[in-house]
Amino acid sequence: MNRPRVPGSARCTSVTRPLVHAAAAICVTALLADCSGGKTSATPTSAASPPPPTVTNSLENDFRQVVRNVLPSVVQITSDAGLGSGVLYDTNGDVVTNAHVVGNARDFKVTLATGKDTLDAALVGSYPGDDLAVLRLKNPPGGLKPATFGDTSKVAVGQVALAMGNPLGLSSSVTQGIVSAVGRTVSEGGGGGTNATIGNMVQTSAAINPGNSGGALVNLSGQVIGIPTLAAVDPGLGGGTAAGIGFAIPASTVNNIAGQLIRNGKVTASGRAALGITARTVLNGNLEPAGVTVVTATRGGPADKAGLKPGDIVTKIDGTQVTTDSSLSEALAAFKPGDRTDVTYVHDDTTKTVTVTLGQL
Repeated sequence: MNRPRVPGSARCTSVTRPLVHAAAAICVTALLADCSGGKTSATPTSAASPPPPTVTNSLENDFRQVVRNVLPSVVQITSDAGLGSGVLYDTNGDVVTNAHVVGNARDFKVTLATGKDTLDAALVGSYPGDDLAVLRLKNPPGGLKPATFGDTSKVAVGQVALAMGNPLGLSSSVTQGIVSAVGRTVSEGGGGGTNATIGNMVQTSAAINPGNSGGALVNLSGQVIGIPTLAAVDPGLGGGTAAGIGFAIPASTVNNIAGQLIRNGKVTASGRAALGITARTVLNGNLEPAGVTVVTATRGGPADKAGLKPGDIVTKIDGTQVTTDSSLSEALAAFKPGDRTDVTYVHDDTTKTVTVTLGQL
């Protein structure tokens, strides 16, 4: 399943025709002869030439080992919401995936990487704010192999990354690339998505196609460093996905949200900063987005304590221009609950700036 906003965005669910890249490393030994006047001359040697050395492609072996170790932890999920991927989280049969893979469905079929077993699963909980959800196998078999999640702080630009999932229904597929960037803040698109704004995402050049959503982005140590979720959309291609620009929810966010869903069935501590308002985009005289108006302010919440009232129009967060409700979410994604930041807003045609201690979403 599919979606981003950089410059455009599509979840890993809109159907696109995949590009299949085949990479082959070929070692060639050339025997050169001195051709002169149609004759071939050879220089004799005093001893027999040793056999050519055996070339071991250590990187290829690493790839194969990682695939053998991790692919059994990646499953295919089907429901009325469509088809996507998931990752075995524990031996109890909990499977972490994207909230947009789950949609509004409540019953699911989960196919293990062996392709032999299709199991019934039910929803444990969904948190659209970070586009994550957890399913649980109703009758988990023995021998389940949960994935190992890595340390988000150690994910570095340039490291090799493998994306594992079920793009376009092609089960247990693997694509290869690198970590292109870290710390991205990306807003999902609509069309069945959660419209979430997610911070600290991992950008990768590994191909992310419809059906990859909820799968695994893996390093060469066999650790899941992210859950592939979005592929960038290029407006110049008529909304087609931009090759080599995909995004994964970082492992730290996955562990935090999935852990709460498994323990409580809901998220009580998102770690996401909030103003404590409901808001909507307002337009200026040229019908251009010009800020977000406060529809309601939670009593005793951050905005309320700072003096913001319904009807006030927020235009900046910490000096960053706010023009839409999405840009407000993106600006807040850079902060944590408890951070203090300046909020600029318009009240009765007067521009004001106050310092707000942010709450939790």
